[in-house]
Amino acid sequence: MSHSAHAAPRWVTWSLAVFMTAVVTGMLLVLAGVFHPKVPNSTAADSSTSADGRSTAVARIIQQPRYETATGSVRPVHESAVASKLLAKVTELDVVAGQAVTENQVLARLDDNELQARVKQGEAAQANAQAQLDKATQDFGRIQQLKQKGVAAQAEFDAASTALKGAQAALEQAKQGVREAQVMLDYATVRSPMSGIIIDKRVEVGDTVAPGQVMLTLFDPTHMQLVASVRESLALKLKTGQKLPTRLDALDLDCEATISELVPEADIATRSFTVKVTGPCPPGAYSGMFGRLLLPQGDEDILVIPEAAVQRVGQLTMVDVVSDGRLSRRNVRIGRSIDSDVEVLAGLSRDEVVALR
Repeated sequence: MSHSAHAAPRWVTWSLAVFMTAVVTGMLLVLAGVFHPKVPNSTAADSSTSADGRSTAVARIIQQPRYETATGSVRPVHESAVASKLLAKVTELDVVAGQAVTENQVLARLDDNELQARVKQGEAAQANAQAQLDKATQDFGRIQQLKQKGVAAQAEFDAASTALKGAQAALEQAKQGVREAQVMLDYATVRSPMSGIIIDKRVEVGDTVAPGQVMLTLFDPTHMQLVASVRESLALKLKTGQKLPTRLDALDLDCEATISELVPEADIATRSFTVKVTGPCPPGAYSGMFGRLLLPQGDEDILVIPEAAVQRVGQLTMVDVVSDGRLSRRNVRIGRSIDSDVEVLAGLSRDEVVALR
């Protein structure tokens, strides 16, 4: 009897533990929403809705020109590197990068003290040669008269004639020396070879420049070209004077350019040819800008639908497809925009009907 009296409370204890565990588990499941529908009934019903009252459009095929892109850079047609022709110090430099200059405008001046001294020396030598020529001319005239009278010997006449010719040659040499000194002096004043814009300044006042050293670089912004590399199979189909669509991404500009030059040599590494195109120079086009040359490759068929049919949810693009008077949501992959339409890359077929927003 004592054993049964102790067994009953133990059974009750286990029953209470199981009951409490069940209650706690049930409460957790209720809080977790296990006994509630995952999708509201209204939402589930809307996965396929009626198409009544919705404007529709048909997915259709259109033909568009197909292009292959060749990339390149904008380069000036006319570019000039202004170099020094003297070994001298820069004493004046009045231009900066980006400044517009005109043809023959003074860009810089070099130390010309020594050159001016050479010009003066040359002028003095020319004056001396002129005096020697004047004396030789007088002597020749006097000997010539004496010879005609039979007083002067032939040897004296020949000597006077030779002295006159020597004086004439010496004067001409002196004149050329003055011209040379003047040209060298002119080199000390560096002028712009054309109208354009300074794009690079490599020296400053006080620097010593050597012959052939580039001081400034400028280009003509009114005549620009796009220089692109075109693979050989496409380049061989092009010809000078042909017009091609061109795009400058930085300016968001599409324009038409004309092939001005086809370089008749392929790059060994890339097997491509250099193609240069020119056209109306747009404002803001600068040397080095990225550009694209569009090479025509015939027409292609493109599946399009109206832009108004596309719905965007985050990164997804979807359309409502109409079938048997009902709407069903479908993910699609779209491409470029063409006027008021968009290209459909995947998710739709030709002649399928979509609802507009």
